[in-house]
Amino acid sequence: MQAQFQQLKQHLQTVIVGQEALLDKMLVALLTGGHVLLEGPPGLAKTTAVKALAQGVQAAFQRIQFTPDLMPGDVIGSEVLDKESGALRFVPGPIFHEIILADEINRAPPKVQSALLEAMAEKQVTAGGKTRPLPETFLVLATQNPLEQNGTYPLPEAQLDRFMLHLLLDYPTPQEELEVLRRDRKRHFGEDRPQFIAALTPQEVLQARHQVAEQYVCPELEAYMVALVTATRRLQTVDNDLSEVLQIGASPRASLALLHASCAWAWLQGRNFVTPEDVQQMLPDVLRHRIILSFSAYANGWNADKIIARILERVAVPEQV
Repeated sequence: MQAQFQQLKQHLQTVIVGQEALLDKMLVALLTGGHVLLEGPPGLAKTTAVKALAQGVQAAFQRIQFTPDLMPGDVIGSEVLDKESGALRFVPGPIFHEIILADEINRAPPKVQSALLEAMAEKQVTAGGKTRPLPETFLVLATQNPLEQNGTYPLPEAQLDRFMLHLLLDYPTPQEELEVLRRDRKRHFGEDRPQFIAALTPQEVLQARHQVAEQYVCPELEAYMVALVTATRRLQTVDNDLSEVLQIGASPRASLALLHASCAWAWLQGRNFVTPEDVQQMLPDVLRHRIILSFSAYANGWNADKIIARILERVAVPEQV
């Protein structure tokens, strides 16, 4: 099964130049069913990567463009009057697909963002007094432009906590950008169009998720995960310099996300057990969006990644796992 996921990654690499961390973490999300928030400037192939992922697993894909005038019914669906029967009939919205691209999610007003909460947390939608289940492989990958750009709304903390991972994307290197230009020219002339047969089916993805759930995690490593997450709630015990940098620490949902993400990362490396290195690899993406910095933290040059790095330095790694 790992070989099929490697084949899927190779397909993604034929579509996306660079962005290795993005491709790897999207596979982690696919293996865990955890939602992903992708943040970065426009033009970094976020949308293209999600489309390629859906193609690679034969999943029903839907892109939802979030705009300031979007309404909740435009996302989850609504009841309409059937002219023939005279009764109300529910018309499903675009949320009823297996892989959802919520494009520029922070350009929609909070009411629309909140409409996603039930879907992301419970994999179901309630409309017209009736609860309707979403596909078992339901997965949201949302793109977000940096908040300093005009026309954006900050996501509420409750919704942020529903995302398993928060990935920060940066511009490609000059060599990678040169390869983008060359590939684009070839495709413009009808050359180098990758022909791809999907590596996986949704049913095989579910089978792989069962394998990931069976990964071995020793008690010492479980305690290490909890120590890393709870350190965000009592930073003064980790480092006195961090005593006033956070308003809010990570919830127990972060510990669960760290466990699942670490198991998926280890599985992708071809192992059936988790190591401290797997946990350290996933921690920044799991915690980045779950900690709220204080004003004094920003004034003193702290950011989420610096705080997480300090926690990793100070929390003891288990010697025997």
